[in-house]
Amino acid sequence: MKTGRSQLLALYALLGVLLTGPAVARPAPLTVFAAASLSDALQAVGKAYTTRTGEPVRFSFAASNLLARQIEAGARADLFVSADKQWMDHVARAGFLVPGSRRDLLRGRLVLIAPADSRTTLRIAPNFPLAKALGPTGRLAVGDPAYVPAGLYAKAALTRLGVWPSVQGKLASADNVRVALSYVARHAAPLGMVYETDARAERGVKIIGIFPEASHPPIDYPAGIVRGAGPAARGFATYLNSAEAEAIFRRFGFRTF
Repeated sequence: MKTGRSQLLALYALLGVLLTGPAVARPAPLTVFAAASLSDALQAVGKAYTTRTGEPVRFSFAASNLLARQIEAGARADLFVSADKQWMDHVARAGFLVPGSRRDLLRGRLVLIAPADSRTTLRIAPNFPLAKALGPTGRLAVGDPAYVPAGLYAKAALTRLGVWPSVQGKLASADNVRVALSYVARHAAPLGMVYETDARAERGVKIIGIFPEASHPPIDYPAGIVRGAGPAARGFATYLNSAEAEAIFRRFGFRTF
């Protein structure tokens, strides 16, 4: 009786193998650390890449400084796309980039935003009345100017325009540019400074001014392969500069090199 039962179980196991076939190993997802301001565009690019190649892409979006620190601390990443050159330089100096893999990918613009239903109007020019527009209790939403790239660009622009001293005590500092954007969209701040691409992605805000490019360092997004990356990293890095990917980036408001 036991022998017959054992044979029956063995038969069921054999049928299971025949029906399901051998297990197929799936490729490990490519991991990309990227600036929060790239969230929408890069996810669209990643989807197009997966459709074309069958290779999955996983993204981790945050402030560039935070991502750089995580890479330094040993977090696994295949590619790093920063919102400024400073943090990419930092990672490269620490020896975490594959030599020769770095390339400037995109360029953006810095804008002044208000809630979509706001009636505030301002012309960005030297010494423009930004502090007055904020009112007695209003705050200017920005990435933290101590370390967040969008905040560093904001401080540079306002300093060049002679406005920084009047608003530096009236900031609503955020951990990344998307959080600053949300402050304005939720009416927690009457004005904010973010990238044009972020503002275009949020219906709750409107752009009321574009900062002159000469008022701040170029808003460039460099990309580089992280040391120890998997073999798929170079393929995706190449795809980021393809005509197909560039068309997607331009659709989201970025300029390509």
